[in-house]
Amino acid sequence: MAQRIAGIAFLTVDGVQMAVRGNFTVSPSPVERTMIAGQDGVHGYQELPRVPYIEADLSTMPGFYLEDLMDETDVTVVAQLANHMQYTLIAATCKGGFENNTRDGQVRVRWEGVTCEEVSI
Repeated sequence: MAQRIAGIAFLTVDGVQMAVRGNFTVSPSPVERTMIAGQDGVHGYQELPRVPYIEADLSTMPGFYLEDLMDETDVTVVAQLANHMQYTLIAATCKGGFENNTRDGQVRVRWEGVTCEEVSI
């Protein structure tokens, strides 16, 4: 039986739906681990906190303003994916540093948050 694992996705910021264009990435991991090796073998690993994020290319529809994105601090960003997974980024802020691709009518936007919860819907 074939299952949909990619494709359709939805993104909301504080309940407002965004026009997702593509290159949609969710990175929920709260830690990053690096293995540590010595001259005599593997000694263990290092674990450091990392910032979870959601990033997407958005269509620059009429009424879409980059200035509004810069005002987004302490927002909730929800990503619903085609594989029936939902990610909720909590206490998020819009990172900024936008590059508005006027040829394609899109801009890449990244929100970084304190935590990211994963649930199956």
